[in-house]
Amino acid sequence: MNISDHIAEAIFAMLEDQGGTAQIKRNELAQQLGCVPSQINYVITSRFTPEQGYIVESRRGGGGYVRIIRADFQKKELFMHVINSIGSEIDESSVRIILENLTYDNFLTEQQAKIILSAVTDNVLRELAPPGRNRLRASIFKSMLLNSL
Repeated sequence: MNISDHIAEAIFAMLEDQGGTAQIKRNELAQQLGCVPSQINYVITSRFTPEQGYIVESRRGGGGYVRIIRADFQKKELFMHVINSIGSEIDESSVRIILENLTYDNFLTEQQAKIILSAVTDNVLRELAPPGRNRLRASIFKSMLLNSL
């Protein structure tokens, strides 16, 4: 298991112990886990995103902290948040990650995720150059999520 996995596990444990909210002092956690604070930042920004059901707040400075809150989104709210976060372009790997998270959290079935993914793969959109491909993929993906509600 790599250091990012250990950091994520520690944060997940804090969320469990503290009822879905964890307040983290990066320097203290980094020292406790034997890593640098930037590794803590990386894990937070990559594994505790709104698309994955988390709200992250931070305060800088000497008494600074990062607060991670496990959001209790209803399906419609979550999908609208995901749709709004996609923007005008998205690549295939980002679609896969979002679908995995939605499936893991039981907002989509495996079958729904497979159907959506099959419509937006690079293979299906290969006739378009990458910038146009990613714009069309975002449009199709948003539409399919809206119609999955």
